[in-house]
Amino acid sequence: MSAPKLSVVIITKNEEQNIIDCVRSVSWADEIIVVDSNSADNTVKRAEQEGAVTHQIEWQGFGHAKQTAVNYATGEWILSLDADERITPDLAKEIKHILKSSQNTQCDCYKIPRLTNFVGAWIHHSGWRPDFVLRLFRKTHGKFSEATVHETVISSGTVGQLKNDILHYSYKSIEDYLERLNRYTTLAAQEMSNSGMRFRLWRPLIKPPAIFIKRYILKLGVLDGWAGFQIAFLSSVYVFVKYAKLWRLSHQKTIDQQSASDGANQ
Repeated sequence: MSAPKLSVVIITKNEEQNIIDCVRSVSWADEIIVVDSNSADNTVKRAEQEGAVTHQIEWQGFGHAKQTAVNYATGEWILSLDADERITPDLAKEIKHILKSSQNTQCDCYKIPRLTNFVGAWIHHSGWRPDFVLRLFRKTHGKFSEATVHETVISSGTVGQLKNDILHYSYKSIEDYLERLNRYTTLAAQEMSNSGMRFRLWRPLIKPPAIFIKRYILKLGVLDGWAGFQIAFLSSVYVFVKYAKLWRLSHQKTIDQQSASDGANQ
């Protein structure tokens, strides 16, 4: 009995430096779908040269982009991959085995362990390991949340775990981290504001040092050396900046409401 069709889905924006290696790592799949959000570089061209089918969409957040990619896929099974991730030969072999025996398995979705590279160092602690992410699922049993950032797969079936790692080349430099920190904290603050969360001073006072202690001490980031210290510190900065941006949005919302009230009373 032949294995069911597997579709790999990838979302991109200006991923020219990553997309070739990413697509090549899943060249064995039946179908590779790349959903791009108006890249200004050669991302789309490079992806198509490697055999991927590409689609263009306007950016509305990570959850929306990934679910759109899933909707374009025609396979019974979906493997979701980020452009800075790679499937190793051992993991490919494991996935093929899962698909071939999928008629006899009770699992509809699978979490895959992920090993992350931070500025040239593989991270084995700091709360980044083990890092199980749900990425392989039957199309009928998984759907991405609508979160603007930190999206997840919502599963409606049984969930299993694979053994071999996805390799995640997350941050090539501190500059790369800071650029993404700025972008992701803006999205996170907007999401909190849209959900009705109000700024509270205790959050930026207490949560940043708490996250540092959690990652560096409780999650043994100290064993990751200098990279572990950087991750703990930058994680605390991320939390502080996120709440600082929430304060700005909340403050602006208060000003707008006051202006609207003053206008109505005139």
